Amino acid sequence: MDLSIYYSLFNGGDVMSNHNTSHGSLKQYIIGFILSIILTIVPYYLVTNQILTEGPLLFAIFGFAIVQLLVQVVFFLHLGTSKDQLWNTLAFVFTLITVAILVAGSIWIMYNLQHNMMPTMSM
Repeated sequence: MDLSIYYSLFNGGDVMSNHNTSHGSLKQYIIGFILSIILTIVPYYLVTNQILTEGPLLFAIFGFAIVQLLVQVVFFLHLGTSKDQLWNTLAFVFTLITVAILVAGSIWIMYNLQHNMMPTMSM
């Protein structure tokens, strides 16, 4: 590492602050935090008070989880459709696709292993 970069980093220099990514304001962070708290408390309330039956409850929990993910992405990761965030958004979408392929492939492999390797129960 170059000594000028080293001294700039530890002396409060602006070497690391020359990036052009947009960050949220305090208002955006507070809105995201409040939405995250609400989106966590509502499913907890639904489960603890047994408001819904099993099927609709799972559907509601997954729905709140997806909305929670979108709130986290927009308010804390600042991913969006603006030109500044395009590459970050594309990298995030690529990561989601890769994780989905890995999870689906793993489940498929485990199902086939279980189906092909378990002995049949014939009497």
